[in-house]
Amino acid sequence: MNISFYVLSESKAQDFLGFICQLSQTALNKSTQSVLILIEDETLLSTLDEALWAQEATSFIPHQRLPNHNTESAGIGIADTDNKSLTPVLLGNHMPADFKGIVINTTIHPVNRFMTTTNNAHPTRILELIKPDPSSVQEGRHKYKSYQQLGYELTHFKV
Repeated sequence: MNISFYVLSESKAQDFLGFICQLSQTALNKSTQSVLILIEDETLLSTLDEALWAQEATSFIPHQRLPNHNTESAGIGIADTDNKSLTPVLLGNHMPADFKGIVINTTIHPVNRFMTTTNNAHPTRILELIKPDPSSVQEGRHKYKSYQQLGYELTHFKV
């Protein structure tokens, strides 16, 4: 599995939502796979939900919020979620069962933590976002070491 770390500049970090929207659109344009944006912060989740609908007047990014990890929502069960019936971009605090696609991780945890609680999930690529503040950099180093120990292919980009 390929893990890419995006180390954000101060200006990109200030437009964090815009960067996530841009990265999601780029991932969709370059792949036929679904994109999962992992978010544990409910405020960020709601704000990103709005931002994806209003990205550009001519090209919004179709997406769907997953039900909370501990609940089920009408029509979408955690255990029986099928990526083929969902929108190209998913937002949530967990990984759906059988997910096979690209993960944009905004959480402080490595994605393999979410994979252990999910039935048969195998992301093909993980995009880690690192803000320029000390705590985000420290969390990024922890995630890097975790992925390195698992033998994943690691790359990083300064944006």
